[in-house]
Amino acid sequence: MTDQPLRIDIISDVMCPWCVIGYRQLSRALEQTGVAHEIQWHPFELNPQMPAEGQNMREHIAEKYGSTPEQSAQSRAQMTALGDELEFEFSWDSDFRMHNTFNTHQLLHWAGELSRKHELKQALFKAHFTDCRNLSDNAVLNDIAGEIGLDREEAAAVLDDQRFAQAVRDAETFWTQQGIQGVPAVVFDRKHLVTGAQGVDNYVSILRQLAP
Repeated sequence: MTDQPLRIDIISDVMCPWCVIGYRQLSRALEQTGVAHEIQWHPFELNPQMPAEGQNMREHIAEKYGSTPEQSAQSRAQMTALGDELEFEFSWDSDFRMHNTFNTHQLLHWAGELSRKHELKQALFKAHFTDCRNLSDNAVLNDIAGEIGLDREEAAAVLDDQRFAQAVRDAETFWTQQGIQGVPAVVFDRKHLVTGAQGVDNYVSILRQLAP
């Protein structure tokens, strides 16, 4: 018998709406079960070749997945409804944009060294999906760091000198070598991989199996 908290590794990208939904579902399940846990966030880039200026999401989805405008609208409506259930607001304006997230992952790595990665991750999700802020802009990233109480000037220095670039690349490589090809990907107890947003009930069932 062990009193160790259940380790939960979440591989995700700030651009991934299902990562927000999946995390919020998991969070609800953790609340319902009361399982002691420790969450670790890890980097994944959905679009590592995304240019600095980003791309309109509707254009991006059509190009990458071949979705029709109707399919894309239906998907957004589904995500909005799920977000409402989970108390998270998605704001899909007509020029909602996808961004390159390499710098966001570097900022998250830095925040992790200060034990603030989880808080920054949530702030970035809200900044992107609710507030439609430009996460391609380092000044915006620095502002978000400052808004949660991190040192804005140090955040700027981290992005200016790219001191964590290699660490982020190494972490991304590690997870792709483990077979992670899409996100969200959740690894429970370093052994059990669950992909996609599974729903609160399924996460409750998983948690009860792993932490009876």
